[in-house]
Amino acid sequence: MPPLAHAILLILVAYALGSIAGSLVLGRLRGVDIRTQGSGNAGGTNAFRTQGWRFALGVVAIDIGKGALAAGLGLALAPEGLGWPPDALAAACGAAAVIGHTWPVFFGFRGGKGAGTLVGALAVLWPSSLLPLVGLWLLVLTLSGYVGLATVCAGLLLPLLTLAFPDGAVRLALAVFAAAFLLYTHRSNLVRLARGNENRFERVRIWHRAWRRLGARG
Repeated sequence: MPPLAHAILLILVAYALGSIAGSLVLGRLRGVDIRTQGSGNAGGTNAFRTQGWRFALGVVAIDIGKGALAAGLGLALAPEGLGWPPDALAAACGAAAVIGHTWPVFFGFRGGKGAGTLVGALAVLWPSSLLPLVGLWLLVLTLSGYVGLATVCAGLLLPLLTLAFPDGAVRLALAVFAAAFLLYTHRSNLVRLARGNENRFERVRIWHRAWRRLGARG
């Protein structure tokens, strides 16, 4: 098979992997479609809100796993003579899996927002980014209670990391893709946030509660 055709096939396989939406596969086993419940999204947050933490944990494991698998296939099976470095094909496969998660061919092109699948791809392609990424996500989440805002902020951190620690064009391209994609898929969250009617997890606002306790004692 010509190297370019081989690469295109891998990217298509990665898209198909991404289209295996964890919430929809597990939902069919349970007899529910979470796109008809809660926010209507097929991602881990809506899975948690509507089906509980055990269901959501399974969803997140599948979504992260397929992103890692797609990127790993790109690295392991990159054809010789393509003219691309293996990590470039792996990044393309990771991006294809994220796109497949959001617009899954197997589920009517209605999926999630791509964050979990992106984390899986980053675990293979850029593992050193995960600690600051998850750290910022947790900080924003526990300060604000807004999952969408935390995810967008974490995504926007990626291009800044490539500026602070330059490490090649492939990671820069992946960082820009991730930030732009998460902004796009979370645009409705940002609109609701601006309007003041975004869903908030009050239970995770630990800093707010701690501040109120300190104020009460004072």
